[in-house]
Amino acid sequence: MDITDLILHDHHEQRRLFAYLDDIGPGDTEALAAVWTRLRILLEVHAAAEEELFYPHLLQIGTGAGGAPSARAEVEDVIKDHNEIRDACAEVGRHQVGSDPWWDAVTQAREANSDHMAEEEREDLADFRHHADLKLRHDIAVAFAVFEARHAGGIRARDRDPEEYVENRTQ
Repeated sequence: MDITDLILHDHHEQRRLFAYLDDIGPGDTEALAAVWTRLRILLEVHAAAEEELFYPHLLQIGTGAGGAPSARAEVEDVIKDHNEIRDACAEVGRHQVGSDPWWDAVTQAREANSDHMAEEEREDLADFRHHADLKLRHDIAVAFAVFEARHAGGIRARDRDPEEYVENRTQ
């Protein structure tokens, strides 16, 4: 079990659920609402698990990868990304399911999430793989899986200040 594999698996699931929304189409609002709810929960629980369990370790051992100058820069950017995804998900909730504004907000959430995943895969996961031993990768993976299982019904989304997040974890 490896935390980088679990994160990649979640990314695949997020992409798959966005594609399901496309396949359902605008007319079946009950199905759209059900799939969106599952996706919204997955996005938030995944972000919270990363913030709680993965990124504090990257701050300790990372040095920067994939164009990021440092682990600190990587993590500040991640927290900004997570906030953008949360804000986009909140915007989806302000619109009638299946309406044009709802789809526009879903697209905004998808774009924010896609940009984040690409950057995370290129920078953060690569940096972690370069510096974390297999035991740490396993231990975080177990904690991550437990966190996601315990919060499968969802958690309250809340934005974080990127600089404060990093500062509180590097003291």
